[in-house]
Amino acid sequence: MTDAEGMKTADIDLIQRIIPHRYPFLLVDRVVDIDGTNSATGLKNVSFNEPHFQGHFPGAPIMPGVTIIEAMAQTAAVMVGVARDLADRDFLIYFMAIDKCKFRRKVVPGDVLKLHVETRRDGSKIWKFKGRAEVEGDLAAEAEFTAMIDMSAT
Repeated sequence: MTDAEGMKTADIDLIQRIIPHRYPFLLVDRVVDIDGTNSATGLKNVSFNEPHFQGHFPGAPIMPGVTIIEAMAQTAAVMVGVARDLADRDFLIYFMAIDKCKFRRKVVPGDVLKLHVETRRDGSKIWKFKGRAEVEGDLAAEAEFTAMIDMSAT
């Protein structure tokens, strides 16, 4: 899909045609402002019904930091998938490294997580991204991450 400003977007149906993740590990609801392989913004509506809140932490639910970083990575995968027309193709993206990761704010049920990703290195197999997760304009987490695209996945 393309929005009014000419930027591409991915709704939940297209996201599921691009990445293999499903409940309970699909961590992005929509991707907007897709600018080729340069940048994109993922949206995640954080719900109390998510399974990690049962144990993290009872009585004080906080979204685990690793799931925030995973949501950034899923946003990056969707961005690449849209830009490279990879819907309905068999491929996987694997983490290779996570660097400069910092957590700045709790993410709790009811928050809307905005996942801003930009490509640092565009490769055929190896990619590097920078991500920022925000809630209402406040920085919640940031990281750089490297991933490998495996087009031979079945």
